[in-house]
Order: sequence, then C-alpha cells, then structure tokens
Amino acid sequence: MDIIRGLVPSILMIVSPILITAAGGMICERSGVVNIALEGLMGIGAFAAASVHVLLENSFSGSIWLALFVGACIGMLMSVIHAYAAVSLNADQTISGTGINLLASGLTIFFSQILFHTDRTRPYQMGMLPGWSGIYPTALIALAVILIVWFVMYKLPFGLHLRACGEHPHAAASVGINVRRIRYIAVLASGFLAGLAGGCLVLTQTIQYTSSTINGAGFIALAAVSFGRWRPAGITGSSLLFGSAVAFAIYVVNIPALRNLFPSEFFSLLPYVITLLALVVFSGKNYAPAADGKPYEQGSS
Repeated sequence: MDIIRGLVPSILMIVSPILITAAGGMICERSGVVNIALEGLMGIGAFAAASVHVLLENSFSGSIWLALFVGACIGMLMSVIHAYAAVSLNADQTISGTGINLLASGLTIFFSQILFHTDRTRPYQMGMLPGWSGIYPTALIALAVILIVWFVMYKLPFGLHLRACGEHPHAAASVGINVRRIRYIAVLASGFLAGLAGGCLVLTQTIQYTSSTINGAGFIALAAVSFGRWRPAGITGSSLLFGSAVAFAIYVVNIPALRNLFPSEFFSLLPYVITLLALVVFSGKNYAPAADGKPYEQGSS
C-alpha cells in the first residue's frame, strides 16, 4: 500500500502533460484535422518554458508561471504552420505534422546554440515544487483543462459547431458555420495545450531542456486520443493508463532484483509496448470523427 501511495505523485506528474496534450489533440481531431505534430509542439513549448525560467528565475519570482504561459503561446504560434497547411492549403495533414516535428527539433537546437552556446538549455536552480502530498500543481492544471474542454465541447454552441465540422463539414457549412475558422481555432488550441504540456513536463521532470526531454510523450498522447475514443473521459482514462506505465517503468528500474534480471532498456520500452498492445487489442469499431483527416473544400460535396 505504501508503494502505491508513493507512486501516486509520480504517476500524476507524468500523466498531466500527456493528458493536457491529448486534450488538445482531441479538440483538433474532433474538428476534422489530424495533428501528429503534438510531439514537436510539446518540444518547442518545453524549450521556451525552460529558457524563460532559467533566464528569469533569479530576477522574477513568478518565472515558472510566466514560463508556462510563454511555452503555451510558442506552441500555439508554431501550430499556425499546421493550421495554414492543413486548413488553408488542404495539404496532407500527416506530412505537415511530420514536418513540424522535424522543424521543432531543429529550432530548439538552433536557439539553444544562440542563447546557451550548446544544444540544450542551462540547468535551472529549481523547477516547480510539489504541493500537498507531493502532488505537483500540474495535476490541477490538467484537471482544469479536461473539465474546461468537456464543458466547451458538450455545453456550449461552439462545441457543437466543432463536432459538426469533424463529422459533416459540408452540412455544417450549409447552416452557416464557418468550417475553416472552427478548424483554425481547434488547431491553435491544440498547439497552445501541447506547448503548455511541454512546459509542465520540463519544469517538473527535469532540470533543463534537452533534445530527449519529451521522449515520445506527444506520440503517447496521440495514441491516448485514439484509445480514449476521442472523448474527454476516455482520454483521461487512457492517459492514466499510459502514464502509469511510464511511472512503473521508472520505478522498477530501482528494484535490484528486477534490475539484475532485465536490462534497463527493457523497462524503458515497456510504456510503448503497452501503448501498442492497448491500441491493437481495443482497436475494434472506428470511433473517429467521420471527416477526421479529410481536407475541406468549400463549395464541394
């Protein structure tokens, strides 16, 4: 029981960025745009947050919260590229997202060289501190995000318009809904949340940003969207499952009996194996929005 109690803060710390990113990915896909750039958007947001914090931590007491906001805004700014390519140009969304992942990786190294003269940020003196029972504030941020997303999607007219654009965009357009505008907002919102998640990750799980900081968290969040059936409750459960797998993999490395039995790489591989198995085992009926990933051409049917 003590082991489980001790694992809870670690699980929530790891789950929070995945859940926040998955919420953004869900918004994007419910509008009809696939965003596989979540990994890169998390990376650019994490780099921005770490840079702001390390540069201001000695002169501004609220540097952590400013860093989170800047990371979210940079993620949103980066997502404009995907929005323009996928919505305005009707480009292939997979290729656009892949390009952003590669671009984000290069940009973080480029700006690290300019600001810190190395391929990573300078270590900061202190990251985000845990609160009650060792739980980080990022868990509360993730909870607030998923509740707000649920409320917007199911209780506000905008959410109805968003879901209509992802299911039947031409029918939505026929009743006066601006499909392109809705999709732009959705992509930018996913970029904002992915950037915020990157900041949450780098300020709680590491002491500096490196090229391996995100380490597949964006792709796990993308899998959580599919496994969670594109619904807030579903992605919450899937994020908890995948995040718990990551936390367990980190924990068991410190158990001597298991560490001597298996190489450390085996435990590092576990979260991704569990993710793949979950997707294969539970990938039955397709619950994806009908127009997910399909370009919208105004005037066509």
